Amino acid sequence: MTDRTALIVVDVQPDFMPGGALACHEGDAVVAPIASLLAARRYRTVAATQDWHPAGHASFASSHAGHAPFETIALHGQPQVLWPDHCIQGSAGAALDPRIDWAPADMILRKGTDLEVDSYSGFRENHGPGGARPDTGLAGWLRARGIEEIHVCGLARDYCVLWTAQDAAAAGFRVRFLWALTRPVTPDGDAPTRAALAAAGIEVAEPL
Repeated sequence: MTDRTALIVVDVQPDFMPGGALACHEGDAVVAPIASLLAARRYRTVAATQDWHPAGHASFASSHAGHAPFETIALHGQPQVLWPDHCIQGSAGAALDPRIDWAPADMILRKGTDLEVDSYSGFRENHGPGGARPDTGLAGWLRARGIEEIHVCGLARDYCVLWTAQDAAAAGFRVRFLWALTRPVTPDGDAPTRAALAAAGIEVAEPL
């Protein structure tokens, strides 16, 4: 592994595990291999993202009367999936998964902290009230460390990992999507995810 390659671990948190508030399909299957990957310290630079929503977040179905989880509405002029309340700041479900030793992570980036704006990607928030997607600063932090290539894994494959990979590619990084170390909200998302990755020129790869 070169010093110019970084690993980004996306949202491996209890609320996305089976039995959690927003369970991904087989979400717990990524825990042991990601724990092993971090323990091996193959990457000089590691960043982890952490969904960290205030209560009453605009992406929660409970914040929109008459709507149910997994419905899609328009929010700030863009489609927004409404989610069950999840990863609420300070809750056990919002913690980074305790089965993983996170000591190798050089940065933990909390996202989704704006009450009115969702944030799938580690690089940019979703569209806000003015139509822009604010930068989280992650790209600049990686460039300052000399990073040119990014490997991404975590949860959920069809939302936060996908958007993180797409934004990394758009920012000019080479990107490898570690498919086996991701799981989707639902397997129905796998074909569209592969199509989106191909369209962005992102390599689907196995862990090194």
